[in-house]
Amino acid sequence: MKWVLQNPLENKVILVTGGTGSFGKRFIQQALTLNARKIIVFSRDELKQYEMRKEFGEDSRLRYFIGDVRDKERLYRAFDGVDIVIHAAAMKHVEACEYNPFEAIKTNINGAQNIIEAAIDCGVERVIALSTDKAAAPVNLYGATKLASDKLFVAANSYASGKKTKFSVVRYGNVVGSRGSVVPFFQSIRHKGVLPITDERMTRFWITLDQGVQFVIDSLDRMNGGEIFVPKIPSMRITDLAKAIAPECSFEITGIRPGEKLHETMITLDDARHTLEFGDYYVIAPEFNWWTTKKMVGKKLPDGFEYNSLSNEQWLDIEALREIVSTYRAL
Repeated sequence: MKWVLQNPLENKVILVTGGTGSFGKRFIQQALTLNARKIIVFSRDELKQYEMRKEFGEDSRLRYFIGDVRDKERLYRAFDGVDIVIHAAAMKHVEACEYNPFEAIKTNINGAQNIIEAAIDCGVERVIALSTDKAAAPVNLYGATKLASDKLFVAANSYASGKKTKFSVVRYGNVVGSRGSVVPFFQSIRHKGVLPITDERMTRFWITLDQGVQFVIDSLDRMNGGEIFVPKIPSMRITDLAKAIAPECSFEITGIRPGEKLHETMITLDDARHTLEFGDYYVIAPEFNWWTTKKMVGKKLPDGFEYNSLSNEQWLDIEALREIVSTYRAL
């Protein structure tokens, strides 16, 4: 990946919640190449940590902590001496959150509060929380919990009351091939000759793991505290993705599932009023009385602007999707 900004990870102690997930593993791979001093893999699944240890080898910079973001005391212990926290842990599957709403709230909202309080009290310098397009104008519980989480992390910059800890959020769309996502699902059932499509009109934002990792690292370098960083990324049609993965298959229209949208949004009409545009990304600025747009030199968006997967100017066609999918490997 091309490095264009400063390296905010060099000689830093970094903790990644959800460190054994798709994003966490790819981020940790990159952090090792960017000379992080120590990386703490924080997650609650001992089997995934065991498997990750075998995959990554015995690098002396890696530490593995069993823990849950719901457990504030464990976070206080884990955050001791940490410079940067990347918060990637979440309950993220829409249907699981709909069926287990209390559990989603405990992890995605209460967990966010625990991260914030532990980071401030332990003197962490910077925290980046990963969000999702489903947090903008949410229609399902997962999106609603992530919207609440985003609000908490933005407000945490005021809550810190002059302490050195800064918090920002990165919001982007579907990640190519992440665990439980549509790419590995379609690949696993293509032998049946039929792929289930909920609605032929459906569109989604798309980003690769490498692009997501790079954007988080760049946002660490850019952040002042309180921003929601949104990359400019392409959209794709779910039917085009199906044709790219399994052109020999037919479609079965199954209907939209509970909590699912036809199209996703990353910047709403109301958010656009305090959003700045840069070359390849947007910044939703916080509405603090002490935070001014002078901190960033960007372009204001026109009235009526909304960044959604249907009106997006960038699109991936079948050939582009086929090329991306062909390079996908599971993490």
